[in-house]
Amino acid sequence: MTKIVGTLGPKSRTVEIISGCLNAGMSVARFDFSWGDAEYHQETLDNLKAAVKSTKKLCAVMLDTVGPELQVVNRAEHPISLQADTSVVLTPDQDKEATSNLLPINFTGLSKAVKKGDTIFIGQYLFTGSETTTVWLEVTEINGEDVVCLIKNSATLGGQLYTLHVSQIRIDLPTLTDKDKEVISTWGVRNNIDFLSLSYTRHAEDIRHARDFLSKLGDLRQTQIFAKFENAEGLTHFDEILQEADGIIISRGNLGIDVPPEKVFLFQKAAVYKCNMAGKPAVVTRVVDSMTDNLRPTRAEATDIANAVLDGSDAILLGAETLRGLYPVETISVVGRICAEAEKVFNQDLYYKKTLKHVGEPMSHLESIASSAVRAAIKVKASVLLCFTSTGRAARLISKYRPTMPVISVVIPRLKTNQLRWTFSGAFEARQSLIVRGLFPILADPRHPAESTNATNESVLKVALDHGKAIGVIKPHDRVVVCQKLGDASVVKILELED
Repeated sequence: MTKIVGTLGPKSRTVEIISGCLNAGMSVARFDFSWGDAEYHQETLDNLKAAVKSTKKLCAVMLDTVGPELQVVNRAEHPISLQADTSVVLTPDQDKEATSNLLPINFTGLSKAVKKGDTIFIGQYLFTGSETTTVWLEVTEINGEDVVCLIKNSATLGGQLYTLHVSQIRIDLPTLTDKDKEVISTWGVRNNIDFLSLSYTRHAEDIRHARDFLSKLGDLRQTQIFAKFENAEGLTHFDEILQEADGIIISRGNLGIDVPPEKVFLFQKAAVYKCNMAGKPAVVTRVVDSMTDNLRPTRAEATDIANAVLDGSDAILLGAETLRGLYPVETISVVGRICAEAEKVFNQDLYYKKTLKHVGEPMSHLESIASSAVRAAIKVKASVLLCFTSTGRAARLISKYRPTMPVISVVIPRLKTNQLRWTFSGAFEARQSLIVRGLFPILADPRHPAESTNATNESVLKVALDHGKAIGVIKPHDRVVVCQKLGDASVVKILELED
């Protein structure tokens, strides 16, 4: 029921491996533009489409922006070894070559942003617990635009991409950079992306700005925006950001540096709880770092995944583990198995009561139907909940009450016209439920409106039930709870199936 977002990259971009990932349980593919150019990602995406066709498994596309990310520019791409207790200069002059005592960076304002005694981390894009590829610096003096630092631990920086992170300092760069805008308006538009993950979201204004930008790009006005929390500044504005965003991603790698490690768990739990109450998807990252080069997760990681599920997360996002890890397919199936075990012991009863209490009374029409459908499904021990929806809102509300059985959301396409041509909407709505816990979308035949006569409903219902049988969630003599609109009224009905 918990979804898995996989980042596609060097180790996971052939049709064969992507097919393996889809079969293992990946339902959203993330494309990270912090590295690689548009052509590279386009090739990967074309392979994803081929894999989707051959496995017949739906997969949504998430574009991850670079955002105001500080990077070390290592043009020669040769490893740089840094020795503890020696000095290194960070310079904005990108024409210089990176050496053991000089690192060019892509930001001119660093000398104004930091002061003596500040700490700076440089790491291989993600900061893992193993400090051999992460170096920790202390600012000793500022020399014009250069920043002189003392190296605190010996490390070797190998490979092409190194991120720089200054603790608790505001970096004065726009959240949606010009490079991001260019990528979204070309690559994003061409591929009709389902989700935009906005890196380093710090204010609600960031989301509004991004939404305004997307609204001018044709079909992308349907793209959902996920706020990615990576620093303390974002956390202080969490509530306003949550109101504006369609979902959130807790980027624990970078948060673990900006926030003291002992506070990360608390923020994670509070953030997931708030998302659950708002009925918006919460995604947790950085769960099985060790599987980047091992076949098994550590005990701590296995427990961590289970706890994320028990806290109410909708999805687990795998970054380096699938991007450059040696075992992308195995990682997805291990994470999937751990999630499935945790779901078996998820305290739905307590969760349901908490959600009802939080929503309060009087409830909105839709909310009361959704919560009643879930309650009915649990009481009659239904094997599946069927929900007919055109915007996907009803299905998301049902998922908000965390039913213990899968929800098949039958998305009924809507016919729209702009006087020039007729278009069907529905594919976006179907794919966007691929990141919500327990939702399994199918797209109905557009000739069936969501709230029409009995005859068409029966036929859509049959298609949905057949689909449920095909994927193995419905068996003979099962009970199924159906939630749909008839005219202006919403109906919840319980079906007993024959053979």
